[in-house]
Amino acid sequence: MVTNQILQATIDGLRNITCRELSVIERDGKVVAATDGMELVDQTEYMESFVSSPAESQFILGYHHFKVFDNGVVEYIVIVKGEDDDAYRIGKIAAFQIQSLIVAYKERYDKDNFIKNLLLDNLLLVDIYNRAKKLHIENNVPRIAYLIQTEIDREAHIVEILRELFPSKTKDFIVVINDKSVILVKELRDKDATDDIERTARMVYDTLSAEAMSKVMVGIGSVVFDLKNVSNSYKEATMALEVGEIFGADQNIINYQQLGIGRLIYQLPTPLCKMFMNEVLHDVDISQLDDEILITANEFFKNNLNVSETSRQLYIHRNTLVYRLDKLQKITGLDLRRFDDAIVFKIALMVSKYMNFKDNLLF
Repeated sequence: MVTNQILQATIDGLRNITCRELSVIERDGKVVAATDGMELVDQTEYMESFVSSPAESQFILGYHHFKVFDNGVVEYIVIVKGEDDDAYRIGKIAAFQIQSLIVAYKERYDKDNFIKNLLLDNLLLVDIYNRAKKLHIENNVPRIAYLIQTEIDREAHIVEILRELFPSKTKDFIVVINDKSVILVKELRDKDATDDIERTARMVYDTLSAEAMSKVMVGIGSVVFDLKNVSNSYKEATMALEVGEIFGADQNIINYQQLGIGRLIYQLPTPLCKMFMNEVLHDVDISQLDDEILITANEFFKNNLNVSETSRQLYIHRNTLVYRLDKLQKITGLDLRRFDDAIVFKIALMVSKYMNFKDNLLF
């Protein structure tokens, strides 16, 4: 709903225009916003009778009072200092403005709540289309989900930044999942706008990194063309970040469509992974290989199995590199200079990381 900060900004703006002092109180008399020059006179004893009366406004002790409703129930009372007609008109304007804010924020809350339930698969298929129609949300348009994770526990600050980046209330939706995760569901202009998808992710990453001064990760799902499939895009964005974490991708923006073989390994059952490791490595534990061997192997893969380029990147002699590769072959039986063996060992490294990730989840 409308925050106290928004209410304060609203009456401050009216104060600057009209030079009249105003305040906003809850129905029980608690002050939620007031201009600097407003004398906060205790009027608690009058509030109960005013709230229960049929009158929408009342003049009490030199102040005009105006009711602000939410679904027919008094939500706030606007108070304006002064006895003249101008004070009355200003109070009516302030009450109308706050009433409009309540409606607008409630509509946005309803839409955000709908999208959140949609993402979490909490809606029946018939409810999706019925509620979308009532909320004026189009169905068959291309959309994509971005999962944004930060290391700070101030999701309100992150949401505020994102709303400034994507101010459209009818096409783009921002949903808080938990303290450190926010979902952006964005409507696309073109179903094949690959550059726009990456550009949006980069803009989100750059802005949040600068504003929040925290590590930011952005996962990108696939483009979907039906509202009911938005949850699939969200799940894919979630998988993108998890796969990136498992396999140590040195990236801050990870696209589900570019996960490659990591996406396949992520979906393998643990017993099958163990069977594969036993068959290709013959009970050799990758975790027992020294860091020098593993760094050499990974650099060898990065340089497309090129011995000369790898030795140059590692600042070692070619013969030293050959010695390390021979040592790895002696331990595992795999010669990384052979394409087939290199593929097997690369997959084994990834499977080993995946199994370690799964084991850590159990503790």
